[in-house]
Amino acid sequence: MRKNDISGVDFLLVLILLTRLPMPRLQKQQFARHAHAAWAFPFAGVAVAVPACLLAVIAQGMGLSPMLAAGIALLTQTLLTGAMHEDGLADTADGFWGGFTRERRLEIMKDSQIGTYGVLALIMTIGLRWIAYASLLAADAVWVLLPVAMLSRAMMPVVMAALPNARTTGLSSSVGRPPWRVCGLGLAIATLAAVLFLGWNAWGPLLAMCAIAAVIAATARTKIGGQTGDVLGATQQLCELVALLGLSAALS
Repeated sequence: MRKNDISGVDFLLVLILLTRLPMPRLQKQQFARHAHAAWAFPFAGVAVAVPACLLAVIAQGMGLSPMLAAGIALLTQTLLTGAMHEDGLADTADGFWGGFTRERRLEIMKDSQIGTYGVLALIMTIGLRWIAYASLLAADAVWVLLPVAMLSRAMMPVVMAALPNARTTGLSSSVGRPPWRVCGLGLAIATLAAVLFLGWNAWGPLLAMCAIAAVIAATARTKIGGQTGDVLGATQQLCELVALLGLSAALS
């Protein structure tokens, strides 16, 4: 890695970008590092998953069922991210399948209103995530949520690097395309955490996430000619979902 690929400010940049946690103000020129800070995306997963896991453990300790504790964990993560990934998934579903041209799809994705495809995408993914969370909590495997949150966010820079920006404005365009070595470092950190938490069970979810990210990237290239912040949000959500489903089957 080159010296300018890693900086202590990267952690703050990533938390500002991917969470709604209160952060100190940074100087304007520091935001120019956003693309190089992508290696730290997995740590945004740590920031939202650890509080969610702790609250789920406390809820179960107070006698709440795994389903209710799972709901608390899901709600916590959603609040800490400002539902930005869920919003991206809904916009992507609406745009990709609600428009017939590249321009129309991008227009729909930029629209703040939600359509049928977005509603269905949220209902199905949130419902399945909730059930998977409950299954893992019932199996005393709540901390599995931590490596899953890290890996799913490590996939986002990979899609950013693999595809050009579909538009010249927007969040993803302002961040820029990270170098592949930066993406590799983030993926290596998340993979190491997954192996430490899951052992051999880490490789199935990792491969499933890679496959889903590849499908999303190929679809985005076909539909809109590149990626946007919404596409990255959809990547995180769907990668998390496939990993949760696989681990629920393996560990419950």
